Amino acid sequence: DRARPPHCPQGPPPRPSRTMSSAALHEVSTDALMREIQRRLECQNKPDKRLILVGPPGCGKGTQSPKIKADHCLCHLATGDMLRAAVAAKTPNGVRAKQAMESGALVSDDIVVGIIEEAIKQTECRNGFILDGFPRTVPQAVMLDEMLKKKGVSVDKVLDFQIPDEVLVERIEGRWIHANSGRSYHTKFSPPKVPGVDDVTGEPLTKRKDDNAATLKSRLDAFHQQTQPVIDYYNKAGRVANITANKPAKEVEAQIDSALK
Repeated sequence: DRARPPHCPQGPPPRPSRTMSSAALHEVSTDALMREIQRRLECQNKPDKRLILVGPPGCGKGTQSPKIKADHCLCHLATGDMLRAAVAAKTPNGVRAKQAMESGALVSDDIVVGIIEEAIKQTECRNGFILDGFPRTVPQAVMLDEMLKKKGVSVDKVLDFQIPDEVLVERIEGRWIHANSGRSYHTKFSPPKVPGVDDVTGEPLTKRKDDNAATLKSRLDAFHQQTQPVIDYYNKAGRVANITANKPAKEVEAQIDSALK
């Protein structure tokens, strides 16, 4: 099977970087810089973690991943975003991916794993990563494991967000997204402070065009068919933590915290 890069939401906007220009630094408050320094000091003492998030569309991964990323000082790897970045940067795998896409073919698994390998070399991934949207098949999981094994590491935990299909319809239809950051909200389960407005920026929220019941069934059918074997594969290695995602966000957070201790 081959990987079609999914759209995966990203977490909060990036924090100040060491490569900031002097002009950009002048625009950052002293308090913000001190918080960033403190965060980096705390991250030095965090244990490495390499995580995979698995779950159907609307299961709550987009809500939980920014908190996991912040709490454990991890980078969030969304395969679609990594692919676009590799193509733009004209990396060897990015060039291969562009050639495949321009010919109308799907991007092969070895290219996607190669792009992941490039991405985890980034400084922000020094404590580990959250991989969301990959692997989707057992061959992809095997290829990922082989790549990590060569580096002397492995996937530490697979968080399996479990939720009944019928509940997802309500979740999908009530979901709103802040496009620039990927922050997600729900009118019932995780509403913004002001309806229709992002809590952080005050910018308007939008709905994804495929967030409707009509397209959900086919996506769920494909998810279950492809992904359950991946869960079974990692279960054999004792790496899967089942997350009951049909709970309020705070209760889901508590399950994740317990699984990652």
